[in-house]
Formats: sequence, structure tokens, C-alpha cells
Amino acid sequence: MKAIIEQAELLVEILDYTRVGILVTDPDLPDNEIIYVSKGFTSMTGYTVEETLQTNCRFLQGEDTDPESVQLLREAIQKRESITIEILNYKKNGKPFWNELTIDPVYLEKEDKHYFVGIQKDITDQKLTENEYKHSLEQIRSISTPIVPLLDGLAVLPLIGQVDGERFTEMFSQITSETVKLKTETLVLDLSGLETFDDEVVDGIYRLRDVLTLIGTELIVCGMRPDLAMKSIQLDREGLHAIKTASSVKKILSELYLLDKGENES
Repeated sequence: MKAIIEQAELLVEILDYTRVGILVTDPDLPDNEIIYVSKGFTSMTGYTVEETLQTNCRFLQGEDTDPESVQLLREAIQKRESITIEILNYKKNGKPFWNELTIDPVYLEKEDKHYFVGIQKDITDQKLTENEYKHSLEQIRSISTPIVPLLDGLAVLPLIGQVDGERFTEMFSQITSETVKLKTETLVLDLSGLETFDDEVVDGIYRLRDVLTLIGTELIVCGMRPDLAMKSIQLDREGLHAIKTASSVKKILSELYLLDKGENES
């Protein structure tokens, strides 16, 4: 008996020093009360053992906790099924954190009794990274679709902010399809708002030129900074002379206006 008690104490001590939070609840008690709290949980949430025991773990929920996620948890517990879910919870100080929560029903045959074991992992940093990536994709879409028609057959696509090769590739099919849709004869790629880029972006501009040529659209690049021009020269490609360039969109429009004016006078 003593050996069993010592073994149980050792197990509890090990659980207490794991980095994840661990809760055990008893569904036979009112409101499925918490009967065990690990130190990992108290470190993660800021709640003490005394504040957590004999409560229900819904106290971690707050204003922006997703009701659908709560309902999924409730249904899994009612059916005594395992569930893993990402849910927004709140620490004692009110700070939100993303909780990767796994709940498993456990049946102890000797006691003929069920318990629930909840394992909680703070994945806030991971979620922030995911959200930043999603935001980046939204930025890609937002700058890839607004090809701005200026004149008959002439449109401008401004590249704004930070663009790398991966983002440029993401934009590629949208640019070409939008160009066809607008019946664009000349597409001006305005790089004046571009903050950062990599070698793949420069190479991507050449590839875009090649594709647009096949569909009958001329590419003009304007607003190219000296550092971007140098990168394009360093690439093993045809060089800047292979793509028509201009200093600005305004310059292109001025030249077109003068050309049109001269044709009308003649």
C-alpha cells in the first residue's frame, strides 16, 4: 500500500512540473468540478490551486471566446468523447491566450468511475504567427487584384509594401486573369511603393513580361529604384533593355497625351 501511495505521489509530482496545464474533473460532482490542478496550469493562467479546485473550467472563458467552440466542448463531455480544440481563454489578469485544449474521458475499472483529464497548452505565439501569415496573404490578395484601368487598353498595377518571390507568385495568376478580363493592351507595373523585395521578385517581373507578351499585353515598369535596377542586372537574364521602363506613371500618361495630341493635329 505504501509503495502505491509513493508511486501516486511521484506521478503527481511529475505532472506538476510539466509545461502544460493539467486538470482532472469529476462528472459525478455538481457541475463536473475540478478535483486536481497541476502547477503548469497555475503558471499558465495565474489562478491558484485554491481558486481552481471545485470550480468548472468555463471560468477561463471570456468576451471573445467562440460560442461554437464552447458548444463543441460541451457536446464532447456529454457524450464522453475525446476532443482537441483551439479556444481563446483568459488568464486571471484578464490577458487573453490561445489554449490548445485536449479533453479525454478516463474510466477507472477498480472504482467503476469516469473522470475527465484536460491538457492545456498555451499556443498564443503560434497563433500570432499564423495570423500574421494570414494577414500577409490578405495583403497579397489586396495588392494583386486592384489593376487600375486608366485609359482604353491601359491599366496600372501598383506594388505596395513588402513583396517577396512567394507573394509575387501568389499574385501571378490573378494579374494575368485580370489583365485578360480588362482587355489590357499595356500594363504598367508601378514599383514606387515597393518597400522590400528579393531576387525572386525581379525574376518574377521578367516571367510576368513573358506571360503578358503571349497574351498580347505590353509590360512597362516604372518607379524602379536604383537598388532594384542593380538586382535585375545581376540576374542571369537579358538585362533592363528587355523590359520597357519609365520613371513614373505620370511620365507615361504625359507621353501618351502628347502622342495622342500629335496624331489628332496631324
